[in-house]
Amino acid sequence: MFKGKTKSQTARVEGNHKMKIILGPSSTELAEKIADLTGFEKVSVASRVFPDGESYVRLENSVMDEHVAIVNTTSKPQDSNLMQLGFLANAAKRNGAKKVTAIVPYLAYARQDRIFLEGENVSIETVAAMLKAAGIDQLVTANIHAETALDKFPFPAKTLTAIPLLAEYFLKKGFTKAFALAPDKGAMYIAQQAQQILGGEAENLEKQRDRHTGQTTQTGVHLKVKGKTVIIFDDIISTGGTIVGAAKILREQGAARIYTACVHGLLVGDAEKRILDAGVEEIVATDSVPSKNSKVTLAPLLSEALKAL
Repeated sequence: MFKGKTKSQTARVEGNHKMKIILGPSSTELAEKIADLTGFEKVSVASRVFPDGESYVRLENSVMDEHVAIVNTTSKPQDSNLMQLGFLANAAKRNGAKKVTAIVPYLAYARQDRIFLEGENVSIETVAAMLKAAGIDQLVTANIHAETALDKFPFPAKTLTAIPLLAEYFLKKGFTKAFALAPDKGAMYIAQQAQQILGGEAENLEKQRDRHTGQTTQTGVHLKVKGKTVIIFDDIISTGGTIVGAAKILREQGAARIYTACVHGLLVGDAEKRILDAGVEEIVATDSVPSKNSKVTLAPLLSEALKAL
């Protein structure tokens, strides 16, 4: 059951509780992995995008009297993937599903969780209302940018953290005691979660963002990174400007090797090239946003959460 909103992974619950996994078009591979780990039955989806851009989905297996979990990320194209999620939820309810859980690895519009400038709307609040109307009863996501966004949902919603999985990726590569760096003070908890796995130091830079332009500036005190391997951890990498700026500071302070890891690798435009050109040796992301940088799967994390519902 949902017992509040927490970043911690839900403990596994043993038993015969079953549900069906709907293989959402934007997260088919991840959904397959979750179904394999949980042993839950799969529900295939026929989907297409019409020439005019409209989406179509159809459930290919029965969901009558079932608790179903739709696995469908809402990364680019955000609007299309959100509509498909809503369509799948409505299709499930229309075809007799008794409960619909949305597993949304990357939740679009979560960064607009309050009014920043006069005349704006609260985007995530609108999204939450739409998903409720479509038939979703509860939602699970990973590393939502601001946990306060969950308060906008008219049904139970929770976020899990994948940072330990990212840190374990580097631990397996032999990066014990690597320096975990957060790009700003607000993300320090992320670096600390990684630190618990890696066993090294953790610190953060200071970052300021212009609300009108979106441009950021960063500063950092002496980080004691000279000669060390540093991994910059963040929840989302979008344009890459934050990581490029952090890498510049790290090079100036003598870091030996620089890596970056994030849960949601949006990597818009030439972000990947800019990051690598800045001296970062590897970009590691999860499969919340499928790409060649999706080197860590969320399947174990999400599977355990589903078993506990």
